[in-house]
Amino acid sequence: MPRRRQVFLLSPARCDGERARVLLNPVATFPPAVRLRTEGAELGEVFSFLSGLYFRGKLAYARAFAYAPRAVPPALVITTDRGLMLPEDRVTRDDLLRFAEVDIAAGGARHRDPLRRDGQALLERLPKTTRVVLLGSIAVGKYVDSFLDIFGERLVFPLAFVGRGDMSRGGLMLRHARSGGELEYVPVLGAVRRGRRPPKLV
Repeated sequence: MPRRRQVFLLSPARCDGERARVLLNPVATFPPAVRLRTEGAELGEVFSFLSGLYFRGKLAYARAFAYAPRAVPPALVITTDRGLMLPEDRVTRDDLLRFAEVDIAAGGARHRDPLRRDGQALLERLPKTTRVVLLGSIAVGKYVDSFLDIFGERLVFPLAFVGRGDMSRGGLMLRHARSGGELEYVPVLGAVRRGRRPPKLV
């Protein structure tokens, strides 16, 4: 059976927490902090530092299982005010400070409008059989509502995410990326968004 085309959308890291303060410290000497305030650092590297295991898991999983149509990025990262970006796009200290100003949960126009713009642009480049896999929380609206309006039934997520916390999801994705066994996906539309917490990963 032919493999189905799919692209991944990765939820963002929190940009206003303790790890962000460490990364933004103007006298920090570790490589990601130095790159961030000089030539810029890759968004994937920055969010992996901010979110730790969870974002590293998302990035590794997307790179392992993306199967995008020609000329379409295999994975895109949700941001607070710049819509969808490539994990390889470079960001600076000023970019991260601007990210931290926007509350995604509030769902304001500064977050929503660029996201809907880029989501619509992505839809126009996708064949109708390509699905969009969201690696992030669907328990609350945030970006999910915007994506549902755009992608409808083609927006799916890993069923194993239901009931798991961020660290558990990150570990799960890293494990599957290494083993080569892809998770089962279900449509976000009509899905049970919350569930009983599954057993801890061994």
